[in-house]
Amino acid sequence: MDNTSLKKIKESRNEIFALVDCNNFYVSCERVFNPVIERKAVVVLSNNDGCIIARSEEAKALGIKMGEPAFRCRDLFEKNDVVAYSSNYTLYDNMSQRVMDILAERCPEVEVYSIDEAFLRLSTMSRFNLDKYARDIRQKVKRWTGIPVSIGIGPTKTLAKGANGLAKRYPLFNGVCDLSNHPDVDKMLERIDVEHIWGVGKAYSRKLFFNGISDACKLKYASDDWVRKHMTIEGLRTVWELRGISCISIKDTLSPKKQIIVSRSFGRQVKKFEELVESVTEYASRAAEKLREQRSCAARISVFLQTNPFRNDPQYHNIATINLVTPTSYTPLIVRRSCEILSRIYRTGYTYKKSGVILSGIIQDNKLQLGLFETGNLNEKHERLMNATDKINRKYGKNSIRLASAGIQQNWTMQSAFRSPFYTTRWEDIPVAILG
Repeated sequence: MDNTSLKKIKESRNEIFALVDCNNFYVSCERVFNPVIERKAVVVLSNNDGCIIARSEEAKALGIKMGEPAFRCRDLFEKNDVVAYSSNYTLYDNMSQRVMDILAERCPEVEVYSIDEAFLRLSTMSRFNLDKYARDIRQKVKRWTGIPVSIGIGPTKTLAKGANGLAKRYPLFNGVCDLSNHPDVDKMLERIDVEHIWGVGKAYSRKLFFNGISDACKLKYASDDWVRKHMTIEGLRTVWELRGISCISIKDTLSPKKQIIVSRSFGRQVKKFEELVESVTEYASRAAEKLREQRSCAARISVFLQTNPFRNDPQYHNIATINLVTPTSYTPLIVRRSCEILSRIYRTGYTYKKSGVILSGIIQDNKLQLGLFETGNLNEKHERLMNATDKINRKYGKNSIRLASAGIQQNWTMQSAFRSPFYTTRWEDIPVAILG
């Protein structure tokens, strides 16, 4: 082992991580505002109420599978009184932010890994207080948001992720599993199948199982040379993490996306160009907002259209791209150029099922170079306008301010027949408590 590896091992000995994961997050968000369904089988459906994307434990016990089309489960739903919700991402995003804010108050180093997961770096804490610390966080999140969480602790992020899975699967842990101070870590790793190890995909898990490596403990003791040969250096990093050698650090912020895509299938077939303009305006506006959220600008805009390939109708799909002279995140400009592209690829005589906007050539806004004949004053004016718009939309709800070309009724939007109210982001949907 070279000097760099030895140095890494020495440095990793004091590392400690926790993974906080919200249990059945989308379902839990719905239950917060409707306690009547607390013990019922609940599912959340994807866009246009198509497939199942979240299940309560009761729904899992009925054999309902993730990703299964909802229409195939209608009889099962009726027979077992299953409650189905359309996805309400505005609610889920807001509840996620509330959970993450609590974690940020309790820990100075937090990496938001996904909408329902976050890593905490706890290296400065005494290992003897970690279990109590984690249970305090779990209790506070539940009390302040209503969302139940599980917490896994370990000397590496991979072990923390594995511990979190154990905390969810085994009731004896009562929601918290600490592998940083466990007397027999190998015994715990034997309970983690290889396909459930963070960083091991389906292809690698099949190869590992074929070679007699069926759980995390066996992978932990696999030969470095064999792992490097069959799983590359990334696989070796995972193995080292299983051995307690920290190779993956906490990221203070998520890396900016290099491409932003906003696209949705329509709730019905669309023929009119005006309705397509509304959809492209909506998607381009959202894409520009995402740019500003990560303080970026885009140099290329692409727009695509497509019909429904599952219908016996004339088929058509197309995409076109333009390059901007100066990268931007200014919504009116991105929308205007997107609609120009739409007019180029639109064809009459077709019924369209989907449109989308793609922003690429993304750079950070602090590296923006103006064109030869551009002035900074205009850019500053655009920036102030967008900052004010974003602030109002965050405070008063999505689309409180939007471009008129996005339309008012938007009859083409996704089907959401079972969507819950926007409890936390729309004044008229705020729950009212009536005292008896």
